[in-house]
Amino acid sequence: MRVSRTVKKAAATAATALLLVTGPLSLAPAVAAAQPAAQPTRPNSVPPPVDRSLLDQPAEPKPDVSTYQRNSKGCIASNTGNRPVVPKPHAQMVLRLDDAHRFATGKGVKIAIIDTGVEEHPRLKGRVEAGGDYVVAAEKGVVDCDGHGTEVAGVAAASKDDSTGFVGAAPDAQILAIRQTSDRYESKDPADPRKSAGKVTTLAQAIVRAVDRGADVINISLTSCDTPKEPSTGERKLQAAIDWAVNERNVVIVTAAGNIGTDGTGCPEQNDNQNTDTVKVIASPPWYSKDVLSVASISDRGEPSTFSVWGPWVSIAAPGEDITTLDPKGQGLTNANADERGALTTIQGTSFASPYVAGIAALVRERFPDLTARQVMDRLTMTAQHPGNPNGKDHKVGAGMINPIAALTAELPSERAGAVAPEIKPITTDLGLGNEKDMTPLIVALSGTGIGVGLLLLTLFVVHTVNRNRNRSVIRRI
Repeated sequence: MRVSRTVKKAAATAATALLLVTGPLSLAPAVAAAQPAAQPTRPNSVPPPVDRSLLDQPAEPKPDVSTYQRNSKGCIASNTGNRPVVPKPHAQMVLRLDDAHRFATGKGVKIAIIDTGVEEHPRLKGRVEAGGDYVVAAEKGVVDCDGHGTEVAGVAAASKDDSTGFVGAAPDAQILAIRQTSDRYESKDPADPRKSAGKVTTLAQAIVRAVDRGADVINISLTSCDTPKEPSTGERKLQAAIDWAVNERNVVIVTAAGNIGTDGTGCPEQNDNQNTDTVKVIASPPWYSKDVLSVASISDRGEPSTFSVWGPWVSIAAPGEDITTLDPKGQGLTNANADERGALTTIQGTSFASPYVAGIAALVRERFPDLTARQVMDRLTMTAQHPGNPNGKDHKVGAGMINPIAALTAELPSERAGAVAPEIKPITTDLGLGNEKDMTPLIVALSGTGIGVGLLLLTLFVVHTVNRNRNRSVIRRI
């Protein structure tokens, strides 16, 4: 009886082992419960879709409050001071602007400078058009109390003076001056008191105004910085204006990427997240990088400037440190600005990297007049000096330093008439894998072999167990 029970246990154990070896002969197919498709979450670095219904209609510029009043800062004076000015700055040399001007100078191209106004400096004489004013309507955009707009215009389009050698990126381009902001004016309106003039809604209106006045390129060296959140109505209006300008009216828009600053003049922190799709701060208009060229700053060492705001929206880079440009209230050049205490500070910022790109965009528009705005943008990014990343782009400098010579001379297959993207085909090899075979016979054979091996193991196990118990019985009888 003991042997019989042992054999039964052995048989049960072996059967279990056989099931594990061979698997079940058939299984009912599992039916997954239907789940609703998850809605993709938009990363906070990506703006919402454009709402074109928010687009402003062209209108004569005027302040967005009843009146702006001059504050205690007063207008700037000549900025040259006692600092020596390098007539041919590093930016002009590294961009090889003198060589680029063999191919184009911006003649016949209009660059709108939406900023603090543009004074008609002697190196801009006869090329500044009054485009409008959202601070003091009567001044038409050609009074620059801050100096910033004139300095930006100098980088973009100052004519060459052989006595100094300094020249802007597009020395023959026309300038459309639009004053949209100023920190020398403040609002006393009880409903909207502010320490400076201008807001996002008037920036949107200024873009529409620039397009309506025939701008081919728009430079915006202004940045609004905020924490990631759903955009305001003003931001949505700005987005609609940019989309309309580029996609409907064929205008190139170039904007500064923004500066880091803790004094209320810039973004309070850097977008140094490991996941670049998630950001700490949003810089606008750069946020709308699908339709704008957002420009980062490069130092004279060839590195991203420490103040330049990072983000997945950064498109391209240009020099933005140790800037030499036109003296807004003088006749010559300057490389410094006086702060509120009268101390001179070096001119730098993405504000001055942006007009280099805007000016070079004007050169491309002159040389290739049939290109669309988007093709101009693509040409600038495709011919830039790309960073050493696998995809040739990063969130610090975008596609890299702008390369004017390449932008003006490269032949891009994508621009040829009727060009289409090449069809992506899999790589083939001569080592064929043969014809696909019916695997059913092999599966049946392997299954039979597995069952046979399992039965053999079962038999050996039973025989071994019986023999072992018999031996134990003999020992006990002795």
